[in-house]
Amino acid sequence: MPIFSADQLNKVSASIFKAAGAPADEARVIAKSLVNSNLAGHDSHGVIRIPQYISLLKKGDIVPGAKMEIVRENPSTAVLNGNWGFGQVMARKAMEIAIEKAKTSSLASVSMSQSNHVGRLGEYPVIAAEQNMIGMICVNNHGAAQCMAAWGGKERRLSPNPISIGLPSGTGDPVLLDITTAVVAEGKVRVKRNRGEKLPEGCIIDAQGNSSIDPNDYYAGGAILPFGGLVGHKGYGLGFILDILAGALSGAGCSRADASRFGNAVFILVINIENFIAPEKFKTHVDGLIEYVKSSPKLPGIDEILFPGEIEAKEKKKRLGNGIFIEDETWGQIIETAEELGIEDISPV
Repeated sequence: MPIFSADQLNKVSASIFKAAGAPADEARVIAKSLVNSNLAGHDSHGVIRIPQYISLLKKGDIVPGAKMEIVRENPSTAVLNGNWGFGQVMARKAMEIAIEKAKTSSLASVSMSQSNHVGRLGEYPVIAAEQNMIGMICVNNHGAAQCMAAWGGKERRLSPNPISIGLPSGTGDPVLLDITTAVVAEGKVRVKRNRGEKLPEGCIIDAQGNSSIDPNDYYAGGAILPFGGLVGHKGYGLGFILDILAGALSGAGCSRADASRFGNAVFILVINIENFIAPEKFKTHVDGLIEYVKSSPKLPGIDEILFPGEIEAKEKKKRLGNGIFIEDETWGQIIETAEELGIEDISPV
């Protein structure tokens, strides 16, 4: 059961991506993104993704060093083509473009197609929050890689279609909502499978539509359920709308039977707070809400009421001090990937 520091995992990850042909600057961006996901407790979007990304590179589905193309723009919007570059690289550039436009236009929105997997969505709205703006991002899977059943259906029809919204507070940590519209992200099912663990009830169904807690049933033709349990139509409805925002506006297309190339189509919205209210006054309102909500009497067994994003901030501090646990199966896959690239020793010392 290996435990690594963030610096060690950054070194290993970057070396693998450079060996696979990624420019050094891109390798560092991707490595940092993956490791920061592990630090935040989102292991499903961490270094477990290295073998997947290298496989996509070998097949030509990721284009190292790809140049972003601005297809269409005006002062407050832009339509971008990522030309199948690394998703983390392209999504960061897209958010930065939206932020620059919001500085003069108050509101800015950007859509992007032909981007690969962008990783954990929560890393991008924080870029806006750090500049006293509100950031929102949602993605679909470019119409492909469906994993979620429709409400009442038993076959895969939608991708998880996550959404993340981040905004500044006076606490030192941004308020950050980062959710998938499925009960669980596919990567979290993968983590459970790699760890030999079962899923909670209500996450997936098997190929026959029966409820299952075995992660292997998902990979044998099952599907993830939309979030909401008895009111799962809410998760399904939100996922349906986000599929349109990300897929239709960008031109990448929505979930469909003939989509074959996996990637993320992206929709970003940035709001410049200072054009509505002084940022410090805004933060006072946010802090007041945080304090009021956290002051609620707690249910039995609950130690603390957390605001959105607080659990990730706490987990990051914990893992920076104690290290990051990587299950043996995942570490073995990373070693195998490195060896296939001719890296004989990926010792992170």
